[in-house]
Amino acid sequence: MNIPVESNPLLDRLPPHLRQYIKPQNYEEYTPINQAVWRYVMRKNVDYLGKVAHESYLDGLKQTGISIDHIPSMYGMNRILKEIGWAAVAVDGFIPPNAFMEFQAYKVLVIASDIRQLENIEYTPAPDIIHEGAGHAPIIASPDYAEYLRRFGEIGAKAISSAHDMEMYEAVRKLSILKESPPPNPLPKGKGILTPEQEAYLDTIQKAEEHIQELQNKKISPSEIALIRNLHWWTVEYGLIGTVENPKIYGAGLLSSIGESAWCMTDQVKKLPYSIDAIYQEFDITKPQPQLYVTPDFAYLMKILEEFANTMAVRKGGWRGLKKLIDSKQIGTIELSTGLQISGIFTRMIQNEDNEVIYFETQGETALAYREKELIGHGTLRHRNGFRSPLGKLKGINLSIENMGPRDLQAYHFYDGKPISFEFESGITVDGLNVTGMRNLNGKLMLIQFTNCTVTYKEEVLFSPDMGDFDMALGQEILSAFAGAADYLSFKLKEHVVSSTTIKHTLSDIEKNLLTLYKEIRDMRERNEISAENLAVIFENVKTHYPNDWLLSLEIYELVYSADSSTSSHTPNITSTTLGTSFAKAVLDHLITLKEKRPEIAHLIENGINLLKN
Repeated sequence: MNIPVESNPLLDRLPPHLRQYIKPQNYEEYTPINQAVWRYVMRKNVDYLGKVAHESYLDGLKQTGISIDHIPSMYGMNRILKEIGWAAVAVDGFIPPNAFMEFQAYKVLVIASDIRQLENIEYTPAPDIIHEGAGHAPIIASPDYAEYLRRFGEIGAKAISSAHDMEMYEAVRKLSILKESPPPNPLPKGKGILTPEQEAYLDTIQKAEEHIQELQNKKISPSEIALIRNLHWWTVEYGLIGTVENPKIYGAGLLSSIGESAWCMTDQVKKLPYSIDAIYQEFDITKPQPQLYVTPDFAYLMKILEEFANTMAVRKGGWRGLKKLIDSKQIGTIELSTGLQISGIFTRMIQNEDNEVIYFETQGETALAYREKELIGHGTLRHRNGFRSPLGKLKGINLSIENMGPRDLQAYHFYDGKPISFEFESGITVDGLNVTGMRNLNGKLMLIQFTNCTVTYKEEVLFSPDMGDFDMALGQEILSAFAGAADYLSFKLKEHVVSSTTIKHTLSDIEKNLLTLYKEIRDMRERNEISAENLAVIFENVKTHYPNDWLLSLEIYELVYSADSSTSSHTPNITSTTLGTSFAKAVLDHLITLKEKRPEIAHLIENGINLLKN
């Protein structure tokens, strides 16, 4: 069954270019092992995080309706998130940073619907439903934090990226998918012999890691999206709150990692007071973080965010903002002092001796807008071959064109239907037939249309009559520059295409049998009835055919322990022969043997046993 998506009014507001990332959750694809992984992590988290997480975490679990025993459905989450003014959608792993931010601005949580493998139960570099659903969702029950998340998305969606950012995004996405994809066969422990398929699998991962390292080693000035992504990482994903001496966890990456949530509270992880300097601290998603930042409260997060926003092109504009857009090679927008917004792929600018922009160009489809609404007749159909315009003041005239009223225009010979020639202070000249003009709500001219027009600068022809009508943008300066289109409806944005997609594993017969065993144990627990004979058969099957699987044995021990414990508040009904202490000891002995045989997961087994004792 496909879980319905349209289950929260907020989703109706999403624009088409964001809707393209949404995918059905396909809840029936979660296996009994997936459910067991979710349950183990959530039981451990609730037990441990109640002591070290921000106070809103446990309350948030209740408010968002997230169950300890079942992977949440998007439908159920949306039904409950609606009460706190948020929504959730399922996506396929990583999505582009600007799109991720924009979802947040619409108060929509982006949840990767896949779930980590059992082998990566403590941490995965790939986004998954544990990270998003059990990490991000509960903490937004705090109104202050929820507003920070929304505002972060609003600002982050305007951050300008670079071509290098997109290359890095694709590389990280590929690596995360590879690490979460199951190997051709279970990899041997230690120095076991690998099959050619296993060697190829590990070689592919190594090459993906080397490619990321190569990209990280490039000496490139970080873009706005790279800097704000750092802020996002050290707050939303890996943030601590309180004091450096006594911090609490609120970052989703920590809340969803049963390994790192414990390790981060030790002295091995350096705790630093959160500040704007965090924008320059890089991170590696494949490794535990060596340092973390502590904010005194959620209000301070907003203060730092606004401090960073004041450095962005969306607020500063100018030639630096336009240069960022040119370097990004993606659709962006500049807003002129008249309010006119030009959206497209910017390719060129000319500056004067004071570095002021006196001319700019876009390439390909371009649209003009005012206050985020496309100007009628000035969409991509009219400007399919780009847009170009001089900026600045006219030579020898103190009054700027945008401030001219009808009488001023006549005084300077701007007559509709009459030829005119004029020169900017920059030396750019315009010679053509004046057709008409367009004003903004304050009465300022934003645009003048010419026909049979020639625009020249020094000896270069910037525009000629054979290029069609010339629409000249008016404005003395660029007030703002930001990523994306002013009016998202102006462009028929391409379907989202990535170089890699989540890898689906074809199960072997032996793996299918293991899933059946997990399901039988799950059904016993949920029915609250245990068949002693069936439990014994399942346990023997596990020992014989799946001697390295620890989680199923732990779930069996949980049922035995609960049935045998007189202090249990939820004692299952036992059918047929009674489960004795000898059977419980046999299961426990098997788990102890597994701890010795597989020391890398010994602590996971120990934690599971301790959960029962607690």
